[in-house]
Amino acid sequence: MALIVQKYGGTSLGSTERIIAVAEKVMATRAQGHNVVVVVSAMSGETNRLVALAKSVAESPKAREFDVLLATGEQVTISLLSMALSARKCPARSYTGAQVHILTDSAHTKARILEIDDQRIYADLVQGIVVVVAGFQGIDTEGNITTLGRGGSDTTAVALAAALKADECQIYTDVDGVYTTDPRVVSQARRLEKICFEEMLEMASLGSKVLQIRAVEFASKYNVPIRVLSSFKEGPGTLIAPEDETMEKALISGIAFNRDEAKLTLLGVPDKPGIAYHILGQIADANIEVDMIIQNIGADGTTDFTFTVHHNDYKKALDILHDIAKELGVREVQGDVSIVKISLVGVGMRSHAGIASTMFKALADEGINIQMISTSEIKISVVVHEKYLELGVRALHAAFNLDKAAI
Repeated sequence: MALIVQKYGGTSLGSTERIIAVAEKVMATRAQGHNVVVVVSAMSGETNRLVALAKSVAESPKAREFDVLLATGEQVTISLLSMALSARKCPARSYTGAQVHILTDSAHTKARILEIDDQRIYADLVQGIVVVVAGFQGIDTEGNITTLGRGGSDTTAVALAAALKADECQIYTDVDGVYTTDPRVVSQARRLEKICFEEMLEMASLGSKVLQIRAVEFASKYNVPIRVLSSFKEGPGTLIAPEDETMEKALISGIAFNRDEAKLTLLGVPDKPGIAYHILGQIADANIEVDMIIQNIGADGTTDFTFTVHHNDYKKALDILHDIAKELGVREVQGDVSIVKISLVGVGMRSHAGIASTMFKALADEGINIQMISTSEIKISVVVHEKYLELGVRALHAAFNLDKAAI
């Protein structure tokens, strides 16, 4: 008898009718002879409503109390789903994160899971009970309620699947799998049958919104197969699993893009040891993550230093650079928020030459200028002007024949 962990997001639970539909999906899985553990998010819109309530009484709510409030969203859905299952003669029992002892650190609003006590869940499964667990939340060693941050229910589901040694973790969402790129940008985008953990990690980190990156990291670390499925239509979805010989032999598996990038440049920086650290050290001290970095050496003993940050950190980073410029005698500080990052991802890059040249030619043929380039073993990223995002993605999708399955 297989053990399946299923996770349903807010759009899958957006109304009582949708909750009943989820109950029927769970019952269908159980009817196939499987034990089922279900992880749920809050109903769509509920977390935003709770955030608004908090902000209406306190401009900067205490993180501990904020977590206590946000965790109530999932408590509603676990109880309603358990009621729906029980009303249909399917034994079910709901648990908050604290009740199944999902132990986390004490970093409120962005806690990380440390361990899970699986005994209570196993005891119910042995009795044929469907266990319904609140996602997104846990408890620290002091007994405080904690939450895991954006997309935390995905992480809860994968962590439970790892702790329970489940056969598969099924993530039900509003899309029916992982696509070669966003179908809203490229109508010919193709759903992938399989993708490996390494590729999915890159896709998630580069802008793909299908799965939360921490969930993929957890799955990769504990070798938990994930299947992305739609709550709204039947289909096999996409399996995310370790790389093996059955994976599609495509050079490129997908194209990710990120609209939330900003570029900053220091012109005329003194060219001497320690300058990069002097600049980026202060950026890091402000808790700003840097993505792509380029340094050009000039003929006059100075260098130009360029890097990208998340759009939300742009103003803070720009203010820091203006202070650094005065300190170092930098000629000019430039900023640009009208950029996007487009990335090719595929394990096939490891053993095939010519990927970069094909990419650059496809963009050049469309008159798209590349501002920055970054590479790793299985990805190539470029920064271009935001007006070229959709044109660039479509051109690359066609250049690598991503609308056709690998043979």
